[in-house]
Amino acid sequence: MTKKIAVILSGCGVYDGAEIQESVITLLRLDQRGAQVQCFAPDIAQMHVINHLTGAEMPESRNVLVESARIARGEVKALSEANVDEFDALIVPGGFGAAKNLSDFAVKGANCTVNPQLLELAEAFAEAGKPVGLICISPALAAKIYGPGVTCTIGTDADTAKAIDKMGGTHEVCAVSEIVEDTARKLVSTPAYMSAKTIGEAAAGINKLVDRVIELTQE
Repeated sequence: MTKKIAVILSGCGVYDGAEIQESVITLLRLDQRGAQVQCFAPDIAQMHVINHLTGAEMPESRNVLVESARIARGEVKALSEANVDEFDALIVPGGFGAAKNLSDFAVKGANCTVNPQLLELAEAFAEAGKPVGLICISPALAAKIYGPGVTCTIGTDADTAKAIDKMGGTHEVCAVSEIVEDTARKLVSTPAYMSAKTIGEAAAGINKLVDRVIELTQE
């Protein structure tokens, strides 16, 4: 039976949205595994817009849903339309958009809050016992979704790991090519560009994450 996977995007571009390479690798691997995918993104303004050539903030405003459509080739729906009953699993690629648009982790760290629509959806997946994959910086939101004791990884970044522990999560150091699984919660995470130096390194862990998430939908 074809598995239906919801992928949450957070804009377009590593510094202010979804990490494009992580997102594309995720979508490619899901397609290679025969999954049916629907992308979603919140219909909100980005926290800010970054010039990806210079790293400077730009004096303009962009919409997260509109920008996410660039990655999804237009096939993206508002996050408010996502229904847990229609999907077998949920995956959230990284990029600063996860920490700026899906949450305010980039600003508030351990005191962050998660976008209410994403939090409601992710909690619904958790309550239903459906698998979730969190990539790159997005595992920093795990404790807000699952509560104290959840195990996840962002690789080896000490400051982010400390924030996860402060929120009540348990951070596990992980090589870029590997995954960490919280078996009780069916949560899978991988460092990707929190550690990766090349697209190939990022793909190694993301492919394992996608494969494991699909496996968990069958257990």
